[in-house]
Amino acid sequence: MSKIQANTKVAAPETNLGQSGNFVRENQKSLLFIGGAIIALIAIYLLYLKLYLGPREVTAADQMHVAQDFWAKKDWDKAIKGDASYPGFEKIISEYSNTKAANLAYFYLGTAYLNKGEYSKAIDNLNNYRGDDAMVAPEAFGAMGDAYVELKDYDKAATNFNKAIDKAHNKFLSPLYLKKLGLVYEEQKDNKAASETYKRIKSEYPESAEAQNIDEYIARAEAKQ
Repeated sequence: MSKIQANTKVAAPETNLGQSGNFVRENQKSLLFIGGAIIALIAIYLLYLKLYLGPREVTAADQMHVAQDFWAKKDWDKAIKGDASYPGFEKIISEYSNTKAANLAYFYLGTAYLNKGEYSKAIDNLNNYRGDDAMVAPEAFGAMGDAYVELKDYDKAATNFNKAIDKAHNKFLSPLYLKKLGLVYEEQKDNKAASETYKRIKSEYPESAEAQNIDEYIARAEAKQ
């Protein structure tokens, strides 16, 4: 064995565990500070929910019921702007942002503008609504589809009707939006897509109101192919 070989010492490799231990020891104060900061932020957030956001949710919901009554009566201006005693949906959104009530108010406000014929405002507000339920969420997409139809933007109308159909998955809304989608395809001269869409109503929702005369729509679309 050569002297070089004899005098050569091989250092034992450090394990990841050892490195982690050194890191913790060397940065213990920093880690404790970070952990304490995280706990403090969680506590502040919980207090925010309980002491600030919670009461605002209750107040917003209480304030909004009158605007909902105006909306149900199709008094669109009062639903939007409110009256001398109660705010409309615009004010609910402005004063109670980040609440569930304000989020729902976007839906009501958008559909109110849709019924007033102010389609761009309708789309802007409906776009701000965030929901994942099987009723209001598809209705929001469907209302945007209606607004885009009025603006003759059929590509975006079709996109939103498809989203409404995907969200709904029920016998009340799905056939309604399938029929509207078929009509959009007809406007786009895509009669094959129109007839296939109408046939979905016949096969998937045969008991729906839309299915009762859907054969006429299928025949019309097929005749134009």
